[in-house]
Amino acid sequence: MATTPHPHDPTPRTGPAETVDTQVIVVGAGPVGLLLAGELALRGVQVTVVEKRHGPTTESRASTLHARTMELLDSRGLLPDLGRPPREPRGHFGGIPLDLTLPGPYPGQWKVPQTKTESVLEEWALGLGADLRCGHELRAVADRGEHIEATATDRGGNAVTLHGRYLVACDGQDSTVRALTGAGFPGTEAARELLRADVEGLDIPNRRFERMPRGLAIAARGPAGVTRVMVHEFGAGARSRSGNPDFDEIAGAWRRVTGEDISGGTPLWVNHFDDANRRLTHYRHGRVLFAGDAAHRQMPIGGQALNLGLQDAYNLGWKLAAELDGTAPEGLLDSYDTERAAVGAAVLGNIRAQALLLLGGPAVEPLRTVLAELIAYEDVRGHLAGMISGLDIRYDVGGIGHPLLGARLPHTRLGVGEAIVSTAELLRSGRGLLLVLDGQPPRLDAAWDDRVDTVTAKAAPGSPLAGTPALLVRPDGHVVWAGGADSGGDSDADSDADSGARALAEAAGRWFGPAHVPAPA
Repeated sequence: MATTPHPHDPTPRTGPAETVDTQVIVVGAGPVGLLLAGELALRGVQVTVVEKRHGPTTESRASTLHARTMELLDSRGLLPDLGRPPREPRGHFGGIPLDLTLPGPYPGQWKVPQTKTESVLEEWALGLGADLRCGHELRAVADRGEHIEATATDRGGNAVTLHGRYLVACDGQDSTVRALTGAGFPGTEAARELLRADVEGLDIPNRRFERMPRGLAIAARGPAGVTRVMVHEFGAGARSRSGNPDFDEIAGAWRRVTGEDISGGTPLWVNHFDDANRRLTHYRHGRVLFAGDAAHRQMPIGGQALNLGLQDAYNLGWKLAAELDGTAPEGLLDSYDTERAAVGAAVLGNIRAQALLLLGGPAVEPLRTVLAELIAYEDVRGHLAGMISGLDIRYDVGGIGHPLLGARLPHTRLGVGEAIVSTAELLRSGRGLLLVLDGQPPRLDAAWDDRVDTVTAKAAPGSPLAGTPALLVRPDGHVVWAGGADSGGDSDADSDADSGARALAEAAGRWFGPAHVPAPA
């Protein structure tokens, strides 16, 4: 068996062709691919990640983590590894200031360089047993019916054949997997673009979405003395590019919009992004699935692109693992497509609106004025903040009558025995959770114990969980059953203990599979 080099070893290897047998092939070792690899490895899945880069990225494209993403990282115990990132309660909607504060432990947005996010997720995934192979470029993908066969070339130019039950494309907006499989990617072409650079040696004022007569200018000086500049000239269309713009182009646009000369600075990184808006028709194509920017392309406004992708991975990981271990009920893996495609469509819709507000010329000013007035109303502010932060996501999980059904489990602190723990800590096993809070609600069959943890806890008065007898929660933190709530039938039947037990068992079966799983053939 060939020896796998350290994932960041730049030394080319030459030798015979290699065959790798695994359960899941993940293409792309950005934040989305690494989170998915960790989610799978947490559940004992063999996962191999192939990445064409030869080492970690030195670019920090996405640096904003929203409240829901912070919660999911907390549920895996990863927040301490991020250090103490600065928090900014204020975000924006299309460049219009917006307070993102909502109830929860992580209000606002948190500034974490993508390089840090990737290093934390990589260490976690590798520690759980994921196999990361950098310097491996994907060349072909074939669905062989019972398995996927992928071909890559390693850093020495040797062929590597990978066999897996499933392949997940996490390889970005220019996805190689999408091109190789011909997956439909409908949407709108780019009409406008924003030029961006990290520049050392500048002494210019900070600018927060400053709209001037000739364009939009953004400048933010970091603690290390590097200034990130972004600029758009009103009326300028998106260019057809084979690579990133030259710094001279960015400096010229900056001068025309602001009147300032930044050409004497030292560019550390330049790139551009545009307002193309596309989404896969389906996130699942048989044994090939897509997550993150490989599934949806959008302008990265307000950090939503990264957060959307990480939440794709969090939704997919436990479902794919259940499919592989034989416990998944019928349709569970397809629910990834159903749930996340709907969320993706909503996010891409709000990003299109924001792109128009942000990059539109003087004609959009009346609309911006009206929206700024509306944001002053708390209901409007809260609605937009929930949309951007991901805290408003509610899946169709069946059942009726309880406000938490389909929503995320509120992050709060509970008394468990003599200890005080957070709801995030109760999800760290990666299994489902039956949270018993009041009285003696129905119990699950012990045969679900390998998939669902039962925890008895006490909620403090005023807690968002106070008054709720029990909750059944998926591994991704979404509530699928609430004890004491109407679950479909009349209220007299629902109050009956047998009816409650049936409703709980039905929810467990729908999301965690049958109580007694047949032994694999």
